[in-house]
Amino acid sequence: MTIKLYCFGESGNAYKAALALQLSGLDWEPVKVDFFGGETRSADYRSQINAMGEAPVMVDGDVRLTQSGVIQDYVSEKSGKFGGGNAAERREILRWVLWDNHKLSSQAGMTRFLMNFLPEEKRPAEVIGFTLGRLKAAYSVLNNHLEGRDWVVGDSVTNADLSCCGYLYYPEPFGFDRSAWPNIDAWLTRLSEQPGWKAPYDLMPGSPADRA
Repeated sequence: MTIKLYCFGESGNAYKAALALQLSGLDWEPVKVDFFGGETRSADYRSQINAMGEAPVMVDGDVRLTQSGVIQDYVSEKSGKFGGGNAAERREILRWVLWDNHKLSSQAGMTRFLMNFLPEEKRPAEVIGFTLGRLKAAYSVLNNHLEGRDWVVGDSVTNADLSCCGYLYYPEPFGFDRSAWPNIDAWLTRLSEQPGWKAPYDLMPGSPADRA
């Protein structure tokens, strides 16, 4: 049975789940969510797809999961990939997934939205300045951790990599210049060289160009 992932191209959190599915070799297909048209806020979406009003949502037969980290964990369970080789690695992967969700992706997603998807006159400069500072601190943590490492945890791609990269391939400005963070840059290049890898707008339906 083909796994369905409700997602949209602009979502870095959806990209984490989509990329895990893509690189796992499992049979899956994206289902476009019209986030900018208000679909996730509709009564039908909340009653039939996700009561939290969010994407991504994964449906595999009777299994329905939300939150990218949970979906990644399910993909690991089903495919045997990305979950670490022992208990210590699994805990370290979880540590980085939680760090990313709190310190990196949450700030990157909000900053990117405020800087690119709001009308220019509604972009809060002080808020953006604050979140850019938090992002710089997060980039520094990740870049320092990757010194002398190919991957965030262990010696192969794990959910730690697939989580932390979620927003870093997007072209819109949000305070991230790959050239300023050489260890992150090299890591993103290695990850993009994995068989089957695709950039967000190539992997999932929907992009800013659709609304231009």
